[in-house]
Amino acid sequence: MSAAPVPSRERGATTVPERVVTRIATRAGRQVLAERTGATTLPRVSATVHLGAARLRLALSLPYPLDLAPACRDIQRDVAERVGLLTGLRITEVTLDIKHLDAGEERGRVH
Repeated sequence: MSAAPVPSRERGATTVPERVVTRIATRAGRQVLAERTGATTLPRVSATVHLGAARLRLALSLPYPLDLAPACRDIQRDVAERVGLLTGLRITEVTLDIKHLDAGEERGRVH
């Protein structure tokens, strides 16, 4: 004999703490950066979670030269998709703080 199903409003809710969202977003950011730009640095991430939605802020370095506008749009979209998929949260905003453009060791100034 099986128990009667419990209505959804009586089952409770799963909450994902901000620190967990931050860790997931850090890993997603690192993966997206590696895929999109070849960057190997770890982004610094903060997350705010409220009522089933999250806002993310990533501070990161990007390789130079890079077409920044499309690269940033792609990074924002991909991070939002991955974090949303892994957490079940609606990602309402992904803000990028570009802290440094890295020209790499092999590139130098033209004299």
